[in-house]
Amino acid sequence: MLPRETIHSGASRVCEDCGTSVVEKVMRSAAGFYIGTECSCGPYSRESGYYKTREEAEKALKTNRIKYRS
Repeated sequence: MLPRETIHSGASRVCEDCGTSVVEKVMRSAAGFYIGTECSCGPYSRESGYYKTREEAEKALKTNRIKYRS
């Protein structure tokens, strides 16, 4: 991971292209569920590793026990 690639590592909370403020939420990709952000342009960052289920990811987000990428 590069510096400022994620919100957790220093990226802006506002998309430079569209000006949308981003917040962490549960998202899904072909690899599984993760905590990430999106803006009006589309996906913005993947903050966490992958979780097997949506429920696991939602619990991590709700309890602030996110497995952040390193």
